[in-house]
Amino acid sequence: MSLPGQNGQGPTPGPRTLKAAGPDAGGPDGVGQRPARGPVGIVAGGGAFPAAVAEAVIAQGREVLLLLIRGFADPALERYPHLWFRLGSLGSVTAATRARGVRDVVMVGALTRPRVSDLGFDWTMLRLLPRIARLFRGGDNHLLSGVLELVAEQGFNLVGAHEVAPGLLLPQGVLGARVPSAQDRQDMARGLDVIRTLGPFDVGQGVIVVDGFVVAVEAAEGTDQMLARYGEMRRTGRLRFHAGRGVLVKAPKPGQDRRVDLPSLGPATVARAAEAGLAGIAFEAGGAIVPDVEALVAGADAAGLFIFGMGRSGET
Repeated sequence: MSLPGQNGQGPTPGPRTLKAAGPDAGGPDGVGQRPARGPVGIVAGGGAFPAAVAEAVIAQGREVLLLLIRGFADPALERYPHLWFRLGSLGSVTAATRARGVRDVVMVGALTRPRVSDLGFDWTMLRLLPRIARLFRGGDNHLLSGVLELVAEQGFNLVGAHEVAPGLLLPQGVLGARVPSAQDRQDMARGLDVIRTLGPFDVGQGVIVVDGFVVAVEAAEGTDQMLARYGEMRRTGRLRFHAGRGVLVKAPKPGQDRRVDLPSLGPATVARAAEAGLAGIAFEAGGAIVPDVEALVAGADAAGLFIFGMGRSGET
């Protein structure tokens, strides 16, 4: 659980300039209300994305207030205006956030599903405890959608990272020196079909397809562990695919609220895909974010992997 080129046959000469490519309609599969002016509250989990979003927002001339989740957020984020809080202290942190003039709130960064007993409830959350307990009885979409409702009820406008920092979205087409083969493109299309078919069951956002075979589907373990599992099956001979074959496909689940849990890519994903012996990584254009596109493309080129953005209708 996490808080979010052109088609062609020849290699592109380097990292492409990213443009806003996300959906522009309201509703669960699009965006929330239009972002307001004033400070942006960034609910920060782990990883590099909170800082990337903060820098993008600041570059647009808006102030930020980082709401750092204890046990997840990087202490280095204290260089920005910030408040620390525990996941269960919704009442106290929302009051302090409103007092700073924040109305738009973004949720971004890695966050493993906590136990209810670890949340550290304040009085506001204690009153909501029966409702919160029900949220934990479903998949990540169910939990995150419920969290969004709770935050919206506190008077905030929930927006996606792709709305306040559209430059983090990855575009369509080839990004880098390597170009997918015809077989790779067939594997991409099949992977996207699998994600969309399994989406109603709230299964993960990733799948590995090799020469037409679906060899791994992301579940609760996450993308990294799925890649490690596939790599181990190759090393032990369980699967006998040669290195340089197969694609990791990442895309939002159908009906997913793109304000939260938008698929993300980074150099670590590239490194793990290379270790697993894949040919490349494909994602839904406008449906994945990256904190540093130059590092992503450089890592892929060095590892001999392609990076490809599929059209939202599935074209490759």
